[in-house]
Amino acid sequence: MKRMCILFLFLGWLGASAQQKETINWITFDQLDDSLSAKPKKVFIDFYTDWCTYCRKMDKAVFTKPEVVKMLNESYYAVKMNAESMDTVWFEGQAFLNDQIGKNRKPLHQLAQLLALREGEFAPPVMLVMDAQFAIERRYFQYLDSKKLLKALR
Repeated sequence: MKRMCILFLFLGWLGASAQQKETINWITFDQLDDSLSAKPKKVFIDFYTDWCTYCRKMDKAVFTKPEVVKMLNESYYAVKMNAESMDTVWFEGQAFLNDQIGKNRKPLHQLAQLLALREGEFAPPVMLVMDAQFAIERRYFQYLDSKKLLKALR
């Protein structure tokens, strides 16, 4: 009986290990600076907020798809940033911060102000595809399902 229990526990552990899915290797802007210096590569940036329903939906339904994970991990540096972050971020020797704290109900970080506004407004989710020299190739201001995102990444 004891052996049978051990066998079931072992088989359960094997099953759980086999079901573990690969995830996107998200990095921060601070890490991106070093990564681009060491090895230039295209960049994908996902600006999100905690209150954005479509951002959470993309996290669950799009950024978990094996083909999306593979494409981002192999061909891009993937950066995920909360557009309302209070953190100071260093990028290319310059400090970026959230200078709207206390001025706005939803304060927007300087990096989001610089890269993720459309007609002066921020409406998440916002995704950017950039080349290896950090020049913007395309920007998306909407929910993208996995097919649309894969098309955007190609």
